Amino acid sequence: MKQDLEQIIADVVKDLFAVDTHVELTRPEEQFGDYATNVALQLGQQVGKNPREIGETLATKLRVAVAEQVSDISIAGPGFLNLKLHDSVLASAAKSKPARSLEGKVIVAEYSDPNPFKVLHAGHLYTSIVGDAIANLLESAGGTVHRVNFGGDVGLHVGKTMWAIFHEAPGHTMSEEDAWGNIQDMKHDSLHSRARWMAARYTAGNDAYEDDAAAKQETVTLNKRVYQIHADNDQQSLFAQIYWTCREWSYEYFKSFYADIDIHEFERFYPESDTAPLGVKVVNEQLAKGVYEKSDGAIVFRGEPYGLHTRVFINSHGLPTYEAKDVGLSIKKWEDYSFDTSVIITGNDIVEYMKVVLKSIEQFAPELANRTKHLTHGQVKLQGGVKMSSRKGNVLLADDILEAANTAAKLLSGEASRTTSLAAVKYAFLKNRIGGDVIYEPEESVALEGNSGPYLQYAHARARSVLAKAVMSASELSDLQPDERSLLRKISEYPEVVEKAVGELMPHHICTYLYELAQVFNRFYEHNRVIDDPRQIVRLQLVALYADKLNSGLTLLGIVAPERM
Repeated sequence: MKQDLEQIIADVVKDLFAVDTHVELTRPEEQFGDYATNVALQLGQQVGKNPREIGETLATKLRVAVAEQVSDISIAGPGFLNLKLHDSVLASAAKSKPARSLEGKVIVAEYSDPNPFKVLHAGHLYTSIVGDAIANLLESAGGTVHRVNFGGDVGLHVGKTMWAIFHEAPGHTMSEEDAWGNIQDMKHDSLHSRARWMAARYTAGNDAYEDDAAAKQETVTLNKRVYQIHADNDQQSLFAQIYWTCREWSYEYFKSFYADIDIHEFERFYPESDTAPLGVKVVNEQLAKGVYEKSDGAIVFRGEPYGLHTRVFINSHGLPTYEAKDVGLSIKKWEDYSFDTSVIITGNDIVEYMKVVLKSIEQFAPELANRTKHLTHGQVKLQGGVKMSSRKGNVLLADDILEAANTAAKLLSGEASRTTSLAAVKYAFLKNRIGGDVIYEPEESVALEGNSGPYLQYAHARARSVLAKAVMSASELSDLQPDERSLLRKISEYPEVVEKAVGELMPHHICTYLYELAQVFNRFYEHNRVIDDPRQIVRLQLVALYADKLNSGLTLLGIVAPERM
């Protein structure tokens, strides 16, 4: 409906002034109408007339052209046009669904990206939640979305972990047989305890790498052995069995974690061991064509001509760096999906890194690079500030955030449910615009009053309880009273908000809208009886529309909308 009105206004402008223009209707404050446009101001210089005079001329013609949709058109200020819709048209807009603007489009959404042999930290929790919500938005717009994951099952961090597995006691090197025996002893431990054990091994291995020259050299050798396992497809040696077992423990832990936080399953997990060979092959091919160049025994991409910096893609030992692995990943995703868009969600610490990687790809696969969107976010900290550093072992874990929500909920109400705790964390993350740091405040996140997930869950349950008290009947939503119309007007904004969130890949627009919608409903409900009122039929329909929008919006955010609380 909004797009239809915009086109009609553009046609009228063309007819009156012989000018092609883009018309955008915005939502003004309610007292001014349902839509507003500044098209008259845009036309002022083009047609050499006073904008208010243009506005008057437009309004006269539009009152006829949009008479079926618009009940009143007024001019404000220097020439703003304010439009008030007929109640029936507003009701139709409130019942409409968001546009399927991505119908037929293929989108790859890559997010979470945990590394095997390391523990999941708060950043993984954040990007998993945000990535799932963005994928939901893309699917709601008709896109065919492939959720994928990427992680480092090879690389220096694995070498460090493997070193520490053989050096659990300071100054003592354990044989492969003894290390394998330790692994066997842990087979029946919980997924989380095994994950934390590996995280501790990584921290110990990293400390040794930084402080002990001999340990550093041993780690480099172990790193090469891990790559060789993949090259030889070695499944049998004790070293290989230790590696494969620990890798599988990581994957089991990841899958359990994703189920615990109630996000969609990933269609595919790309391990670096799969993308590295392709990345090496492509980098070497493009080396011969001048895209990359040799430098001190390594292969690099010179980013300075593009306002970027130089990065190493294959190191002096002949091993691929993260950069080459990302080249391989990009090409694998392209080969697997022939995507229209590839969305990658990571922390903002690799903004410049990704610019270099994508700029290098652009030199030989411009379509692939141009179809890739890199979204980044800041750090996640608990209230009071906790800086993450998995290398130093003082990392803020994903479990720490979830436990903080549970603890806050128990302090508030004496109990904590998985549904409300997850809603608290998810909404607290999603209500912030993606980009900056996120300070998680547990007590605020679980509150049943204020801008929180549990508050919106309660709002939905409250609306459903009202609907359960009476039988719905259909009637035309027209001749509405002021409070009824205000609620309907807010409900009608939902499709536009979703379309904006889809276009910008920003779920926080949904959060802001849902909170504002709940506030409008509360004002309505405070002053207007629904059950056993002469206007019960109309008002029940409004409550039903309101509940449906809450349910739809919360579902997009990955939050359960309960029938009762």
